[in-house]
Amino acid sequence: MRQDYTLIVFILGLAFLAAAVLPPLLRRVPLSLPMLYVAVGMLLPTLWADAPRADPLLRGELTERLSELAVIVALMGAGLKLDRPVGWKRWKLTWRLLGITMPLCILALVLGGWGLMGLTLGGAVILGAALAPTDPVLAASVQVGPPGEKDTSETRFALTSEAGLNDGLAFPFVNLAILLAGAGVTAGGLSGWLAVDVVWKVGAGVGMGWLAGRGLAWLIFRFTHPGNIIDGFVALAITLVTYGGTELVHGYGFIAVFVAALVFRAQERSHELHRTLHAFVDQIERLLMAGLLMFFGASITHGLFAALTWEGVVVALAFILVVRPGRGAARADRV
Repeated sequence: MRQDYTLIVFILGLAFLAAAVLPPLLRRVPLSLPMLYVAVGMLLPTLWADAPRADPLLRGELTERLSELAVIVALMGAGLKLDRPVGWKRWKLTWRLLGITMPLCILALVLGGWGLMGLTLGGAVILGAALAPTDPVLAASVQVGPPGEKDTSETRFALTSEAGLNDGLAFPFVNLAILLAGAGVTAGGLSGWLAVDVVWKVGAGVGMGWLAGRGLAWLIFRFTHPGNIIDGFVALAITLVTYGGTELVHGYGFIAVFVAALVFRAQERSHELHRTLHAFVDQIERLLMAGLLMFFGASITHGLFAALTWEGVVVALAFILVVRPGRGAARADRV
């Protein structure tokens, strides 16, 4: 047992070192750090015969919480690095991606899951809700740069801003899938879903995020000297306070964290603190990504995809190679 623990510590150390050293080297090759982590994770069980079994289904609670933490940290980082103020025209491509592209992607996955894979309607809806959003962790390499870099790429801006909101906006569809899988669709059930899971939870997410961002920015910039505090931990504090507070009032914490980051970023926009906070968040995000993706890769080797059918492969490839790029390109051409 002690030897296993020591080896795990050694492997994680190498992974964290790679997170610090490799990103600049990978910019010139068609590879990303997440791809390497998954590949290394898949290779580990073949080299380490006595490796602990990596199975997210057996460790569901731990997998869920670590993934949740990685996402909210990534959402804070995404919000902090957006220099462009929120606006209807300034964010027009983002609104189109969220309001048109994401629902169409969910619909395509529902049709594929229900019609080809043979899933129930509830199962097909949750498949669409889970896979349609852009992941803010894995999309980091194609997003805008740190605060103050003035990145003018519309594509990078759209990917960053969409990734910040679409995970939270997919939650109503997840809850709709649960409704469909449970009591079924009734007029009362749908009205309750619309009132609670769409209106209240989205509204609470936006409202709590705005309050947290404004309140914490007012506290930090007015009553402290940012250079005299442990700057990086401010970002983590904003993330956890916002997420926890929003979930306590039954709002969508993912939406709240991104909104809080945007609102905080809008205060003293040129202040160097924003770069410091983003740098700290980026480091935490890379560490979490390293562990989670290697665990995911190892779980693949241990049989995570054993139940995958050819219909599932067809739906996945069609979505990745046809549906999502086609919808995104169609929206970009109209900007």
